[in-house]
Amino acid sequence: MQRKLPITFVGAGLPQIAELAGDAKSYAERLFQFPKIDSLNEPDARQALIEPSRAEGVTFESGAITLALEISQGYPYFIQELGFQVWEIVESSPITRDDVETAREGYEAKLDSSFFRVRLDRATPLQTAYMRAMAELGPEAQKASDVAKVMGRESTQLGPTRAELIDMGLLYTPEHGYAAFTVPDFDKFMMRAVPTLVVPELQKRTRKKKQD
Repeated sequence: MQRKLPITFVGAGLPQIAELAGDAKSYAERLFQFPKIDSLNEPDARQALIEPSRAEGVTFESGAITLALEISQGYPYFIQELGFQVWEIVESSPITRDDVETAREGYEAKLDSSFFRVRLDRATPLQTAYMRAMAELGPEAQKASDVAKVMGRESTQLGPTRAELIDMGLLYTPEHGYAAFTVPDFDKFMMRAVPTLVVPELQKRTRKKKQD
């Protein structure tokens, strides 16, 4: 940096990457730019669905596109997976809203069994309960105290669990005191995968007996 050598470093990561860079090396977050790569805007998401099928002589009805964008929320991988599931079931052009609705079950099953499941399988029962409580509150970033209230605990009791989920890349902190899922629709998956919130009992600490 001091010699201004023409070196470029490009990387990618989850939303907490800037914070992790600062933790790894003091002031590292000042050395890089962290552009946010989010869901596609509507025109780009629409094009991602329309153009590949158009190349094969297949078109989408407007209602089908509207529903597809609503389901995928413009998230690139979700668009790809939904488009694949639709393509697997359609028999004629144009692709209709009913076709997209029919493909929705296969789309959710595929995400549940792979994209989402690998994340949940890494979590302990308490971590699972924390994410399930967050999902119950909705897809937005949730305040730590609100999550704790749903679980019947104090936020101080759950601080380590929240920190663990952030370290695992399952949550990130968009602002102080709040946490959000790192991928869209994880709240919906948690509601499907864990229908009932089960909070493990508090583990009592045992005191060591004094030796004579």
